[in-house]
Amino acid sequence: MYWKEDSDSKKEFRVPDDVVDLIFGLECKCLPIDHALSLSESIQKALPWFADEELTGLHLIHVAESGNGWMRPEDPENEILCLSRRTRMTLRVPKHRIDDAHALSGQLLDIDGFDLKVKDAKQKELSPLPTMFARYVVTEESQDENQFMQRCAEMIEEMDIPISKMMAGKQHKMRMQDGYIFTRSLMLAELTPEHAIKLQQEGIGPGRKFGCGLFIPQKGISAVKRED
Repeated sequence: MYWKEDSDSKKEFRVPDDVVDLIFGLECKCLPIDHALSLSESIQKALPWFADEELTGLHLIHVAESGNGWMRPEDPENEILCLSRRTRMTLRVPKHRIDDAHALSGQLLDIDGFDLKVKDAKQKELSPLPTMFARYVVTEESQDENQFMQRCAEMIEEMDIPISKMMAGKQHKMRMQDGYIFTRSLMLAELTPEHAIKLQQEGIGPGRKFGCGLFIPQKGISAVKRED
């Protein structure tokens, strides 16, 4: 009997370190719910190179929902976000900017009148998990879910990433200098490790510096529904 194994299928996938996440500890009691603009501007002031680096991105600050019924506030005009000691802030940065980004540690940022002290950061590589979730992907206010999905599919296919399963979620709006931008959440499942990494590295659409178009790993669709 002659038996030849497919050597490519046996190769262990190694996550590249071209782009990583830096997860910063925080000292901060409260923040505005809609803090994208102010936080981004404060980081760009502290790290002047941040705005011009194509692959840098800012993950907006979120507080985990608890099992006792607490839900994230949704009224940015009348409610604030209360942070715990475990709350973190994450920057996505290319490898050659890792050391530069650590300069953010120790900085005191003014986020619309709230003090946010940035502590030390831990480095985390991107994930090869097959399910990826973006809380905010920029869309048009007039664009319905089907139109949004079609546009996202076009952008993802332009990256040579085949789509197996994709689902749109909640709408949000973010205050910017000239008004508001509108977003939807987006989930993709059954990605290969290579495509999962590429999606995290490159993201989709505009607004990376404001937390838009950035993907994070999820263990499955049910986890995405809880996050959305």
